[in-house]
Amino acid sequence: MKSFSRLAIVLLLFSAACSSERNTFTNRTFHNVTAHYNAYYLADVKLQEVETEVFQNYKEDYTQVLPVFIPMDSATIQANAEKLQSSRELASKAIEWHKISKWVDDSYYILGKLDYYESHFDDAQNTFKYINVNSSSPDLRHQTLITLLRLYVDQGEVENANFTIDYLSKEKEISEKNRYELYRTLAYYYEKRGDRSGVIGALDKAIEYSQDKKEESRINFILAQRYQREGFDPLAYEYYEKSLSGNPPYERSFYAQLYAQQVAELNASKDLRKVRKYYDDLYNDPKNKDLKDVVIYERALFERKQGDTELTLDLLHQAAKEPGSNPRIKGYIYQQLAEINLAEFKDYRATKYYLDSALTYINEADPIAIEIASQKESLDKYVFHLERIQSNDSLLTLAKLSPEEQKLVAERFIQSEEERLLTEAAALQKPQSTSIFDNLLAFSDRGSGSTFYFDNSVAIQQGAIDFRRTYGTRPLQDNWRRSAVSFQSTEATIPEPTENDSSASESQVSQLPSIEALLAQIPSSPAEIETLNLELEESYFELGKLLYFELKETAQSVDYLETLVREYPNSSRKPEGYYLLFLGQKDLGGNSQQYVSRLNREFPDSQYTFSVNNPDAASGNLAYVESSKMYEQAYNAYYEGQYQHSKTIIKSALEAYPLTRNTERLILLDIMVTGKTDTRVRYRERLENYIQNTQDENLVELARIMLKPMLSQAELAALNPKDIDASDSTAVEAGELVGENGENELAESPYTYAENATHIFVLVMEPAEVEGAKNLLADLDSFHSANFSKERLRTGNMNMNRENAIYIISPFSNASKAKEYYSKFQKEFQSEGLSEEVKSESFVVSIENFQVLNKSKNLEEYRTFFKSAYK
Repeated sequence: MKSFSRLAIVLLLFSAACSSERNTFTNRTFHNVTAHYNAYYLADVKLQEVETEVFQNYKEDYTQVLPVFIPMDSATIQANAEKLQSSRELASKAIEWHKISKWVDDSYYILGKLDYYESHFDDAQNTFKYINVNSSSPDLRHQTLITLLRLYVDQGEVENANFTIDYLSKEKEISEKNRYELYRTLAYYYEKRGDRSGVIGALDKAIEYSQDKKEESRINFILAQRYQREGFDPLAYEYYEKSLSGNPPYERSFYAQLYAQQVAELNASKDLRKVRKYYDDLYNDPKNKDLKDVVIYERALFERKQGDTELTLDLLHQAAKEPGSNPRIKGYIYQQLAEINLAEFKDYRATKYYLDSALTYINEADPIAIEIASQKESLDKYVFHLERIQSNDSLLTLAKLSPEEQKLVAERFIQSEEERLLTEAAALQKPQSTSIFDNLLAFSDRGSGSTFYFDNSVAIQQGAIDFRRTYGTRPLQDNWRRSAVSFQSTEATIPEPTENDSSASESQVSQLPSIEALLAQIPSSPAEIETLNLELEESYFELGKLLYFELKETAQSVDYLETLVREYPNSSRKPEGYYLLFLGQKDLGGNSQQYVSRLNREFPDSQYTFSVNNPDAASGNLAYVESSKMYEQAYNAYYEGQYQHSKTIIKSALEAYPLTRNTERLILLDIMVTGKTDTRVRYRERLENYIQNTQDENLVELARIMLKPMLSQAELAALNPKDIDASDSTAVEAGELVGENGENELAESPYTYAENATHIFVLVMEPAEVEGAKNLLADLDSFHSANFSKERLRTGNMNMNRENAIYIISPFSNASKAKEYYSKFQKEFQSEGLSEEVKSESFVVSIENFQVLNKSKNLEEYRTFFKSAYK
C-alpha cells in the first residue's frame, strides 16, 4: 500500500510538472530542460545541417572578390524541403508544448529564419519584429535585429535598414558574437550599396570579434582582395598572409599564396629570385595539377608588374596551353594577351584574335563577354579590311606576272611552308633518356639525338612531305589497307594523333595547298581584277575612316586615305576621303587647306565642301532641329512646284548645318529638285553617286526606286533592287521621305523574334543622366532582391557610343521572363535621378539581336522592332 502511495505521489508530481500553464519552479525546470534538449535542439540541428549544405555546395570563384555572405541557393533549399519542414514542426512544438520555457523566443527565431530561407519574407519580418518587442533576452533581440537587417538589405528596403542600423548603434552591451554578425551584416549592406570603403571598414571591425578561425581566414582573404584592388599592396600582402591561418580550404590557401606574390614589396634581386622559385615550386607541386594555368597566369602578371613584357607574353602563351579546372581562367589569359598587344604594341590584329579566343571561354550572357564583344567590334572591322587589302594587293601583284613567274612564286610559298612545318617539328622533338639501359634495347640508338624513325618527329614530318611531293594528297596507307576497306562494313576507329604521331604529321602536310590551288586564286579575267579593285577601294576608305574616328590613329588614317585618292581618283568616296584628310592633316599640323581647295574645285555641291567652308557651323541636337525645320520648308516648296526656292533653302541648310542626321535627306531632296530642273543624265548621275555614298539603307533604297525607271533591263539586273513597285517614285517620296524624324520602314528589320533565346534588359542613358542617377546600381540590386531573388540577375554597364551609356541586366532564359521583368520594372522601379522618359525607352533584346544592335548603333530602329514584337 505504501509503495502504491509513493508511486501515486510521483505520478501526481510528474503530471503537475507537465502542465504548460502552471508557472512554478518545478514546471519551469521541466519545460526548460525538455524544450531545450528535445524540440528546440532538434529543430536547430536540422536547420544548421541545411545551412552547412548550402555552404558546402557553394563553389567559391577566387578570381573574383568573394561575397561577404555565401548566397542562399534556392535549389539546395528546395532539395531540403522535408528537413526544413521537420525543423519547423519541432520549433512549433517547442512553442506550443512548452509555453513557459525560456526557449520559446529562440524557437520563434528558428521559425523566422525558416521563413527567410524559404522566401516567406513578410512572415519572417513579422516574426523577427515580434521577438524584438516581446523577448526579455537582449542577446536574442540583438541577434534577431541583425538577421532582420540582413533581410532588409536583401529586400532593398534601404530606409528600414538604415533605421535598424541606427537603432543597433545606440544599443549597449551587445555580445561579441552579435557584434561580429553585426559588422559582417554592415559589410553586406555596404557591398550591396557599392561602397567599397564601407565594406573594408566593416570587415576590419568584424575580425576584432571573430571567434571562428575559419571564418576569420575567409574575411582576411576578402580584405586582401579588396585592398589589392584599391592599390594598397602592403595591406593586401599582410591580409593574404593572415588568411593562411585557420586551416583554410586548399584552393583558398593556394590563391592566397599566389596573390601574395603579386603584392609583395620587392627591393632586391634576391627577393625576385625567391618569388620566381616560389612560382616554380607551386607549378611542380602534384596537388596543383588542375591549377597549373592559374600558377603560370599569375606568374605572368607578376612579371608584367616587373616590366618584363617579353617574358609576360611567353608565360601567358604557356598558361593558355596548361590544364586547368576553371575555363574562365583561359578567358582571362587571352584577355590579358589582348590588353598587352593593344597597349604595348598597338597590334589591333593580334588583339582582335585574342579577344575572339577569350569569348570562347566566357558565357555570352556574362557582362564581361558583352563588354569584350563591344570592344572587339572596331577591331573586327579593322582586321577584315586590313587582311582584304593585304590579300587583294598580293593577288593583283601576282596577276601582273607571267604564268612561269606565278608558278615559281607558288612553289617558293609551298617550300617555305614545308620548312615551317619542319621547324615546328624540330621544336617538338623531346630529348630521350641517356640511361645506360639504352644499350639493352633492341634499337640501341633511341637515346638523345635518336635517329629511330618513329622517335624522330622531324623525320616523320620530312617523310610526310616527301610522300606528298611524290604521290600528291592521297592517303598515306599501303595496298592491303586500301583493299581491306571494301570488305569493312563500318569505318575503322582512328585514334587521336599525338605530337610525334605520323598521322598528325600527315594531317598537317595535307593542309598545304597544291600549286594548282594557289594558281587558281590569282585573278585572270578583267572582271575578277575589277572586283578586287572595288574591294580594295572600299577597304582603303573604311580602314582610313575607322583609324581616324574609332582607333585614333590619325597618321595611319592619312596614309590609307591618301592611297585611296591617289590609286582610285574616280572613287565615289573621294569627297568624304578629302574631308577626312582635311581633318587628319589639321590634327597633325599638316597642309589641310589643300583638301579644302580640292573639295571646292572638284565637289562644290558636296556636304563635305559645305562643312570645310563653314567649320564653325552649329552641330548636335540644335543643328538637327534647325535643319529639320529647313528640310520641311524645302520639301513643301518642292511639292508646290517652287523648285528654285526649294533648292535655295536646301543650300542654306547644308551651308549652315553641313553634317547632321538630316544631311543625307537634304541631299536626296536636292537630287529630286535636279530631276525637275536639270537634264535626265545629270539626274541619273547624282542618283548613282548618292546610292554609292549614302549610309542610310532606307534612303539608298528610295534612291534606287527613283533610279529604276531610267535603267535598262540589263542595268536593273546589275543593280539588283528589291521587289518594290517603282512606277511613280514621287508617290513613294510623298509617303516615305517626310516621315517623322526622317524614318521609314522600306527596309526589312534586321532583327528576329526568338522566344526561347537568352535575353537581356537594356537601359539607355546619356552621360549627364548617368551622373544624375548615382544610386541606380544599388537601387537595381534592391529591386532584384525584392522581386527576382531567385533569378541571380547581374548588372553591368558599358558605353554604346559617345552619346549613350547602357546598363545591362542579365540573363533571362527566354523572352517571357524578360517581358515579365520589363513590365514590373516599368510599374514599380524607382531611383532618384532616373527620369520616366529613360524608363519608358528601356527595352529587352535577345543576345543575337543585341549583337546586331551593337554594330548598327541604331537604337530607334530596334525600338521600333521591340514595340511591334514584344508589346
